[in-house]
Amino acid sequence: MLRIDREAIPAAAISALPAAVAAATGRRGLAAVLCALPVGVTLFFRDPDRLPDVGTTHEDDVLSPADGKVMYAGPGQPQVAPEGDWQQVSIFLSAFDVHINRSPVAGTVTEVTYRPGKWLAAYKHESAYLNERSDLTVEAVVRGQRRVVKFRQIVGLMARRVVTRVKVGQEIAAGERIGLMKFGSRMDIFVPLECEVLVSKGDRVVAGESVIARWPAGGAS
Repeated sequence: MLRIDREAIPAAAISALPAAVAAATGRRGLAAVLCALPVGVTLFFRDPDRLPDVGTTHEDDVLSPADGKVMYAGPGQPQVAPEGDWQQVSIFLSAFDVHINRSPVAGTVTEVTYRPGKWLAAYKHESAYLNERSDLTVEAVVRGQRRVVKFRQIVGLMARRVVTRVKVGQEIAAGERIGLMKFGSRMDIFVPLECEVLVSKGDRVVAGESVIARWPAGGAS
């Protein structure tokens, strides 16, 4: 059975209004056509189960927190990356991608910071620091060494709301749901320099399944 996120309820109800008006005024053909709108909106909020491949993933892996296409992979970009030295992976989510977001690693949530902003197209460089967004940090101790991963939910031209469902102090598993972004948007992930980035621009990634970076065995942050 297809799972649908609860955020679909108000969005689908609003999108069903044109069909309801058409039906109420006797325009049944138009109403039937307009019924496609709430169906499409509901499907946008689909929430499939995702599990990392246990044969290839382990505690040194960084999973993709979002479905979409990699639009940048490399050194942390000026004005985009947090203070310090980071590698960056930026993922663009179209309106057709699953928009449920997941934690890239297991650990403790140490930051959840919402920042209001603009709604520029998510593929633009400046959207990373000018658009509405939520910044999250997850920290863990692996084999006695501290590791930190930062990631950022960013709304785009169509997306007008970011939903974050985790809190500071919460323990989360790798691939666990942390929220969603409504309609086309962007996700930026920042990993330490010692991590090997495993994706390139143009690659398609799947939240909770695709490995986008990896720590060397015993590596720390």
